[in-house]
Amino acid sequence: MSDSTPATPATPPPRADGGPERGAPAGITVLLTSVMAFSMAQLFIVGALGPALVAELRMSTTMLGFTTTVGFATAALLSPLAGRVVDRFGARRCLVALLALTALALASIGAARHYAVLLLAIALGGLPQALANPATNTVILAVVPPKRRGSVTGWKQSGVQMGAFAAGLPVAALAAVAGWRSAVACAAVAAAAAAVWAWRAVPAAPPRPAGGRPAAGRVPASVVWLAAFSLPLGGGLASINTYLPLFAADELGYLEFGAAVLVAVLGVCGIAGRVLWARLAGGDGARADRLPVVLAAGAVLGPVLIGVAPLVPGAGASAWAGAVAIGAFAVAANAVSMLIVMRRAAPGAAGRDSALVSAGFFAGFAVGPPVFGAVTEAWGFGAGWSAVAAQFVLAAAVALAWRAADRPAATA
Repeated sequence: MSDSTPATPATPPPRADGGPERGAPAGITVLLTSVMAFSMAQLFIVGALGPALVAELRMSTTMLGFTTTVGFATAALLSPLAGRVVDRFGARRCLVALLALTALALASIGAARHYAVLLLAIALGGLPQALANPATNTVILAVVPPKRRGSVTGWKQSGVQMGAFAAGLPVAALAAVAGWRSAVACAAVAAAAAAVWAWRAVPAAPPRPAGGRPAAGRVPASVVWLAAFSLPLGGGLASINTYLPLFAADELGYLEFGAAVLVAVLGVCGIAGRVLWARLAGGDGARADRLPVVLAAGAVLGPVLIGVAPLVPGAGASAWAGAVAIGAFAVAANAVSMLIVMRRAAPGAAGRDSALVSAGFFAGFAVGPPVFGAVTEAWGFGAGWSAVAAQFVLAAAVALAWRAADRPAATA
């Protein structure tokens, strides 16, 4: 399938004061990066504080892992609805709602005395996840000049990795001193404060014409292709995030700290990759369209290098190289996808189109780790890493097929 012509990007609305748009409001990049970090805060914090939650709520390891599946499955199911909500009610209202819901989900986690309450809180936190990309992308289209969108998008997408870092260090450190419930409560207060910040910093959307919502038109074919691309990409990436520490401990003999540092390297490279690749893609639409193939193909190196690490001399040096490759290529791919969506989104439908691509990514995150776990239990870690490599190969094949299908549109 292909688009007959590349979609025209949504026209940025005027500023709230009616004046001409000259640049992004001060601090908008920091705000959007923070929003992305908060959007998945409940999952990061539950993961980082897992040992304390397992002990107090009497959970098994499987029950803890199921929280991730619930969170991403909820986000995937709600994403199409969330995108339409953003297009209907505006990005500022949805950003405020996102952060308020995050605060409520975190407060519920902090107050949870039973596993069922924890799952309900995680499910509630799936809505902020679903709103995050549609709302932040709509803000970027509205207030960020085109030449800066690549850089701003890269930084805001890196907020996910920064959120993981915040949960793994400051929040965990506070939990060690004041208890995990107090640490989660502080995170909830921070999310509520960010909601106030968003209301003050993001301009209001212009009033809609008296006829109601705009006609968004059909979903561009590029969005369907990117959603299909994001599904195996998300599945492979989630498997690595979930099982790399266990692999490092069981197969490479790393202590807990060494395994954590390995994951931290992946996260730091992911931040750098998202910023640099998005900046590279931001100034050239044709180049951006080519990058999904490059990034998915490069990501294949990650699971291959990790999988052979037990067989290669050098204390697992191959695993470190694999972590770098995952961060530089696989993690960065989603930022480039969001840039392409913003450039090709139908007028008035940036939220809808962003949400559909995010739904594919979240669905991969929900499905990938259980599949990896089942494959590994049956045939070992080698088979699991081979399955991840196959998912990245599939993502590259989808991106290549899209380029072939899209070529008539690009030359029309």
